[in-house]
Amino acid sequence: MKHGFVKVAAASPEMKVADPAFNAKKIIGIIEAQAAKGTEILVFPELCISGYTCGDLFLQQTLRDGCLAALQEIAKATQELKMLVFVGLPVAFEGKIYNCAAAVVGGKVSGVIPKTYLPNYGEFYEARYFSSAPEGSHLLRIGDSYAYFDRDFIVYDNHRPEFAVACEICEDLWAPESPSVRHCRHGATIVVNLSASNETIGKREYRKTLLAAQSGKNLCAYVYADAGVGESTSDMVFAGNHLIYENGVCLAESLPFSGGIAEAEIDVGFLLNERRKTNTFSSVEGDYAADPQVFIGDGDLTLRKFPQLPFVPQGKELERRCGLILSMQSTALAKRLRHARSKTAVLGISGGLDSALALLVTCRAFDLLGKDRENIIAVTMPGFGTSTKTRNNAMSIMQAAGVTVKTVSIGGTVSRHFRDIDHDPEVRNTTYENAQARYRTMVLMDIANETEGLVVGTGDMSELALGWCTYNGDHMSMYAVNASVPKTLVKSLVAYEAKRLGGRMEVVLKSILSTEISPELLPPDEKGNIAQRTEDIVGPYELHDFYLWCFIRRGCSPAKTLYLAEGAFGEKYDRATLKKWLVNFYRRFFAQQFKRDCVPDGVKVGSVSLSPRADWRMPSDASGALWIKEAEEL
Repeated sequence: MKHGFVKVAAASPEMKVADPAFNAKKIIGIIEAQAAKGTEILVFPELCISGYTCGDLFLQQTLRDGCLAALQEIAKATQELKMLVFVGLPVAFEGKIYNCAAAVVGGKVSGVIPKTYLPNYGEFYEARYFSSAPEGSHLLRIGDSYAYFDRDFIVYDNHRPEFAVACEICEDLWAPESPSVRHCRHGATIVVNLSASNETIGKREYRKTLLAAQSGKNLCAYVYADAGVGESTSDMVFAGNHLIYENGVCLAESLPFSGGIAEAEIDVGFLLNERRKTNTFSSVEGDYAADPQVFIGDGDLTLRKFPQLPFVPQGKELERRCGLILSMQSTALAKRLRHARSKTAVLGISGGLDSALALLVTCRAFDLLGKDRENIIAVTMPGFGTSTKTRNNAMSIMQAAGVTVKTVSIGGTVSRHFRDIDHDPEVRNTTYENAQARYRTMVLMDIANETEGLVVGTGDMSELALGWCTYNGDHMSMYAVNASVPKTLVKSLVAYEAKRLGGRMEVVLKSILSTEISPELLPPDEKGNIAQRTEDIVGPYELHDFYLWCFIRRGCSPAKTLYLAEGAFGEKYDRATLKKWLVNFYRRFFAQQFKRDCVPDGVKVGSVSLSPRADWRMPSDASGALWIKEAEEL
């Protein structure tokens, strides 16, 4: 697929125990149907050609020969396809029988992987028939050709070697030293598991825990195919619970007994980016059988949609996340206030979202410390651009919070400053705007000094990414509680607190949520409305947060970012608009690093942060030419 994606599927065919010809026909039917969908890696269950529940029939050569013949028919069915298929069967080799997975691609059997760990407890007694995988690499004759016979085997795409696929079988995952750990350290980015895990109460939940942990700690994708209802039910029942994971996240699941096929599109580029960032994941060298094949195509995403708001979870998870983030912010601020022996906390309240969130966090911190909220000094500083609505919002939220309210009008002082520096106030340039922001910061700092307090910063991560803050103005504070909270998440946090607090506070917070985002540094229009709309100038925050997430969290190129943005926002913005703001994002991000290099301390709440101390490190004069050029040429 395009841009480092691969389409995978896990399926349980209709099957009859000990009837390889029938089972092969059903497997081939699924292969053909998945090929029409563009699937590139397809995984079937353990011993699916024979059936897992054959019992002592595994000792019969007739069954094993029938399975090998069926395997060759399955291989022929892949001759004209770009697809890597894994099927399970019993294989006799050098006087022993092995429970194996066969990798089939391009009309041939590429490799046969024997199972390492054999369960021999409870309802499982595989050691009665099978032997554990031998060490070393061998060749196995299948018809007129040979295939690798090796537990350490990787198939990779000859044109795109980052698509490297390894295999383990059922119990191998449950063992303390799973082969997949070794496979991943030798370069596998995708692990497939052919399984026959019977269904019992609670087992599905444990199975999912194992898969999430295995894919997460190995920074890999994991495709798990489970035996289905066609198996014998003499002592067990199998549910066909297929699962697909990417770095600990479940992308797809076919529910038990649903008869469904799990299908997903895995971002191998993201997995490689995670591995490069994580020095605890180390690659090793050693003997591994590897077979180059061609099974990756150039299809588009058809199954996977990336969320428009990647920083904002949906459904019930949103409430849980908001509560956790607010606890993290307030706990961190409480620690800083205690350590600094601050008697007060000082905030500038504009009547907008960011300062509202900072005030809510500060109130929580004072409640944690058992301190009177009267020691929170909330300062409103109306200037040339302050609108009636934001001024009212500012007063209302301070009063509802029960904090000390202070008003400092900055118009007169800033006008005198203009005279001091010979600036014409009719020239509404950067000087006109930034003089207001810097004076407001000076007011807050001096009040904090006067009251033995600490200035709580209000700026968010999206503003830092774009440099949408005045250097040594609102860019500066003594502790920045919103520094790693993106703008799209700020809205959710404020909405959460509005619902939780209710009453008068809910009313004012809803008013703030409905107010346009603006720095309010230019005078209102003739009707008293906000004249300066931030998103008209820098672009929609929902796009910039999406671009930031792609750039920092997933390591996407400009081309991949635009591709994902078209999938997420295609119905809302056309390609030209998405491209325009993408180019603007890279230009601003690279130009504004000097502001991020000297930001105050601030708590990290998510996986993305721009702190120069703990997260994002980039020279202030780094060139963004490569990224901008690629984005402009899309």
